[in-house]
Amino acid sequence: MPSSDRSVTKSRSAAARKARGSDEATFPTSDPASDEFRIDRQSAELPAQGTLLEEGAPLFLGHRERLRNRFDRGGGDAMPDYELLELVLFRAIRRRDMKDLAKRLIARFGSFAEVINAPAERIKEVKGAGDAVAIELKLMREVALRLQRAEAVQRPVVSSTAQVIEYVRAAQAYESREVFRVLFLDKRNKIIADEVQGKGTVDHTPVYVREVVKRALEVGATAIILVHNHPSGDPTPSRADIDMTKFIVEAARPFSIQVHDHIIVGREGHSSFRALRLL
Repeated sequence: MPSSDRSVTKSRSAAARKARGSDEATFPTSDPASDEFRIDRQSAELPAQGTLLEEGAPLFLGHRERLRNRFDRGGGDAMPDYELLELVLFRAIRRRDMKDLAKRLIARFGSFAEVINAPAERIKEVKGAGDAVAIELKLMREVALRLQRAEAVQRPVVSSTAQVIEYVRAAQAYESREVFRVLFLDKRNKIIADEVQGKGTVDHTPVYVREVVKRALEVGATAIILVHNHPSGDPTPSRADIDMTKFIVEAARPFSIQVHDHIIVGREGHSSFRALRLL
């Protein structure tokens, strides 16, 4: 080949190598399975607009912040039940919008109070509510009961009847079975013990008169308040309720233990034997 032809060929080869070198700088020729290759491919496939950095935080985070600010400024009185429930659920599930779940829970159980008092098994029947939600709601209920119990025991019952009723309503008005509770009082009418004596069915719970009096003697009580709930919601005393109360009054009298009241609670309110002049 003439020298001029060889020169042209070399020039063309050099140009080709230069072009290939330019391509290699843009698209690495490393193993397709390497990290470098995967990063370049992912970068090439990202859209020109709307990158993750440009999108910012998920929308529900802004909603949570606004809801917290509203609560901080005005408290919970002006907030509907589902929004107050949302605030509670934020602690249970941190990376998801809670509005739909809060509304589903309210729709299933009827109110904020009903949701808080619902059994964990029923809570978990609602779509989106698992163990974390059930535990958080159970914790909220226990915190509320502790606060109300503390208020009820700090002062004599005769001067804090409203607090006692609020506490026992919170404790068992929403129970699905009858629960029999006794509040034991000292000589100053302050609560010294609060004990559940028995749990029964939807319309009956066994009450052992001797055990009630025996326990009062054990804790040194001079008076007691009997409490039970009606799962039906209607707190009106039944004939059986009245008769059982009389048996306990008669059994306690020889030991100078007074039955201060018998309170029946339900979703629809409460009734007091003392207020009804049944004691």
